[in-house]
Amino acid sequence: MKQNTTPWSYLLLLILAGESVFMIPFVLPRIFRPTVLEAFQLDNTQLGFCYSVYGIVALFSYLLGGAFSDKFAPRKLMAISLIMTALGGLVYATFPSYTMLKIIYGYWGFTTIFLFWSPMMKAARIWGGKNSQGKAFGLLDGGRGLVGVSLGTVGLFVFSLFITSDVSGASPDESRAAFRQVVLILSGVIVIVGLLVWFFMKIDEKTEKEINIDKIKISQVKEVLRLPSVWMLMFIVLCAYIGYKITDIFSLYAKEIMMYDQLEAAKVGTSLLFIRPLVGVVIGLLADRSQITFWLFVSFVISFISALLFATGFVTSSEPILFFISISVVSTGVYAARSLYFAVMHKGQIPLILTGTAVGVISIVGYTPDIFFGPIMGYLLDNSPGITGYQNLFWLLVVFSFVGTVVSWYYYRLYETKK
Repeated sequence: MKQNTTPWSYLLLLILAGESVFMIPFVLPRIFRPTVLEAFQLDNTQLGFCYSVYGIVALFSYLLGGAFSDKFAPRKLMAISLIMTALGGLVYATFPSYTMLKIIYGYWGFTTIFLFWSPMMKAARIWGGKNSQGKAFGLLDGGRGLVGVSLGTVGLFVFSLFITSDVSGASPDESRAAFRQVVLILSGVIVIVGLLVWFFMKIDEKTEKEINIDKIKISQVKEVLRLPSVWMLMFIVLCAYIGYKITDIFSLYAKEIMMYDQLEAAKVGTSLLFIRPLVGVVIGLLADRSQITFWLFVSFVISFISALLFATGFVTSSEPILFFISISVVSTGVYAARSLYFAVMHKGQIPLILTGTAVGVISIVGYTPDIFFGPIMGYLLDNSPGITGYQNLFWLLVVFSFVGTVVSWYYYRLYETKK
C-alpha cells in the first residue's frame, strides 16, 4: 500500500457524502424519533420492522455491492447512490402508509449499501495510504459526525421555524408539516452533495486503474474468506453496531424517562452527534501514533462499563447531569469502535484491491442487526413500559460489548503483538 498522496478535498467530499446518504433513513429518526412515530402513526415495533426490511435488502447488497465496488470508481457509485436516496426522501415526505414505508426502506437498503457502503470504505482506505489508516477512518467517522451535527442542527432549526405554537403543545398536523419541510430540504442537500462527488471527488487515472479489478470473480470471495482477520472483524463489527443501534433510543429515553418535551428530546439526540467528531479525530490520531488494534479493544471496554450504568438502573430521571454524563461515555465507546473497526484491515493483511469484497463479506454478518435488532428493540420497549424496557436493552449492550472486548483483544494479540 502506497503512502497517502490523495488530496484533502477527496476526504472532505467523502465525509460529506458519507453522512448525507444516511440522514433521512437513520439520522432523522434518531433525532426526531418521537415525532417520526407520531407523524407516521407507528409504534416502536413497526418502525423496527421498517429497519428489518432495510436490513434484509442490505444483506444481499453488502456482498454483491462489495465485489461491484472493486471494479468501478468509488465516486461514480457514491454519486448515483446519493441522488437515488434523495428521490426516496421525496416519497418519505408524503408520509406514506406503513406498507409503502417498508418498501421505501427496502429501496434505501439498495441505494445506501449496494451502491455506497463498500465504495466509501475503499475510498477511505485509498486516502489513508500506508501509515494513516487510523487518521483516515477516524476523520471519516468523526467528520461524518460533524456533518450529522450540522445537518441535524439545520433540521432542528427548520422544525422549530415551522412550529408556530409552543413545542410541547404543537398539534400532530403541525409537527407533520414541520417535519416534512426538514425532509424536503435535506433531500435537496443530498442531491447537491451527489453532484459534487461525481464532478470533484477524483483521483489520478493511474491510481484508479491500480485499485480496480478487471473482472468480478467468485475467487475474490474465497480469497478474503481465508483470512482470519475477516472472520474476527465480522464479530467485531456486529458487536460495535449493536451499540450504535442502541444510541437511536437516547432521544426517546430523554422524553419517556427524563420527561423532556419533543424539541428537548431531539436536542439530546443532536448533542450526541457532537461527541462523534471529537471521538473520531482523537481516536484516529492516537491509533496511528501507537497500536490501532489496542485502541479498538479499549473502545469496547468503555462501552461495556458505561452500559452497566444504564442496565443496573443507576441512571434515573432525578439525575439529569448523570444522564448526560452516562450517554456521553456510552457514545464515546461506541463511536470509537465504529471509527476503528475497518481501520484495522491493513493490520489484518487484507489486500487493498479486494477491500470492497472484504468489506462486503464482513458486513454480511456485521450489519445483520439491521434485520433483527429493530424489532427486538421495539418489542422490549413496547412490552416493558418505563425504565424496565430500557434496562433490558442495555443488558444486551453489556453482553455484546463483552464479546467485542474478547474478540478485539484476540485481534490485537494476533496482529499487533505477534507479527
